[in-house]
Amino acid sequence: MKDFRTLQILDLCKGLFERLGVDYPVMRKILAVKLTMDGRRTPTIFNQQQAKKKNKPEENGFLKSLGMYVLLSLFIIPIMLFFDNYLYQMSIFFGIVMFLVMTSMISDFSNVLLDLKDKTILQTKPIDKKTISAAKTVHISIYLFFLTAAIAGAPIIAGTIKHGLLYLLLTLVGLVFVDLFIVVLTAIIYFLILRYFDGEKLKDIINYVQIGLSITIAIGYQILARAFEFVDLSITFTPSWWHYLIPPIWFGAPFELFLNHDSSGYLVGFSLLALVIPIFMMMIYSRMLPSFERNLQKLASQSGEGKRKDNRWKNWLAGIVCRSHEERVFFRFADHMMRNEREFRLKVYPALGLSLVFPFVFIFNEIRMNSYASLVASKWYLAIYMACLMIPSAVAMLKYSGKYKGAWIYQTAPLTSLAPLFSAVLKVFIVNLFLPVYLVLSVIFIAIFGWRVVPDLLVVFVSSILFTVIFSVFLKDSLPFSESFADAQQSGGIKILLATLGIAMFVGIHFAATLVPFGVWGYLILLLLITYFAWKLAYKTMWNVKT
Repeated sequence: MKDFRTLQILDLCKGLFERLGVDYPVMRKILAVKLTMDGRRTPTIFNQQQAKKKNKPEENGFLKSLGMYVLLSLFIIPIMLFFDNYLYQMSIFFGIVMFLVMTSMISDFSNVLLDLKDKTILQTKPIDKKTISAAKTVHISIYLFFLTAAIAGAPIIAGTIKHGLLYLLLTLVGLVFVDLFIVVLTAIIYFLILRYFDGEKLKDIINYVQIGLSITIAIGYQILARAFEFVDLSITFTPSWWHYLIPPIWFGAPFELFLNHDSSGYLVGFSLLALVIPIFMMMIYSRMLPSFERNLQKLASQSGEGKRKDNRWKNWLAGIVCRSHEERVFFRFADHMMRNEREFRLKVYPALGLSLVFPFVFIFNEIRMNSYASLVASKWYLAIYMACLMIPSAVAMLKYSGKYKGAWIYQTAPLTSLAPLFSAVLKVFIVNLFLPVYLVLSVIFIAIFGWRVVPDLLVVFVSSILFTVIFSVFLKDSLPFSESFADAQQSGGIKILLATLGIAMFVGIHFAATLVPFGVWGYLILLLLITYFAWKLAYKTMWNVKT
């Protein structure tokens, strides 16, 4: 088995683990197996077929995909260099880090926190529970370290060059406590859910909680930005009671306290919260860990056979949106898969929550800078395009399934073409996932901007369908539900980033159409024609044979 460099560095702490009662050699072997299995995952940024070449050495797909976070971190560097208010710049810095790490915890690391394999495989062997728990904790910590380093590495280097070594020390300590706070907070939330619910209902509630967490994180980030005011190009901060509820400000306060030598009472209070709260939460988590492990078994239980839902509505809908009998069959099949694949919901539903929030980020900024009247008279209704940000990540996940081994049925089905399969899968995605988000946003936008935006909302919907078709062709390397979730990385890749940038092109064309009399209606008719032919051409030429 490969001797990972990470484990070689961990060997330096062997004595500490042994003093804590951990069987270090056994823990090391468990970690070696976990890291080996993780190294066999291939992120969507890389071609699946190339990753399966026999002679290709094992590489850790997660580590290779961290380049996306390094790219994002470059946009944080100006905050570290161009502002002199330590409280502001470090609160924004820690807010961004917490936002990215927390969303990754919700999507990628939930499978680790809620993993039953340790209980079913390791706890049936003569291995101490403390050793198993230590291996799980270290496993999460390793990947959390790499994730945090990718996000914060470049900004820390830039900040250290400008502010010195004390800044570096405070930042590193702050990141340790931030990661500790995030992991324990996520674990405590799941513990409370596991304690009061069980069976199938528990698994559904976890998905809804992840949507709620995503929305809460996005809203909290906006509240953080509004805790500071710009007056005559200078940043001012007036402490209030609700600022004590914003964690990034806690971790930003020590920089103002030690680097700027400002010993104001509120800064001391924030700094104490940054130190005490994570430690206190860790103590609570260590006490509830045995109960948490016991309650995890509920995820393997079934709360009855469940209620059979009436399929008449879906059959009627399939008859409306599908043209052929084969497409209607695949529509019901894809609908069943998306509703019952909990890991699919685990990775996609948080993006739904963010899609409901992001359009209002720009609207609130406009109201804050000008007024509500100026917002209503403006063209900020185009912010609804932000809801399309969910499309790349969601469509990319359509090729994964927990029951991927059943994909052989595609070859045995008496079909000459798999075009109805791809068409039906995308229609289910649009109807089940995108359309509800779009309708909720449309009602709110009509209430804000009036009925005049209805044609624009129709343009946005048709543009979203066209964008979905374009992106599905862009990811045409696999059949729907035919690959394991072990090969999926929610962090995405270059393809998803480029597709996301394509949304800006649709916004630009739409904005240009609003400058021409009746331009929106003309653009809508043109979009309908392009989308109609694009849909037919894509699935007739790309998947005309079973391959």
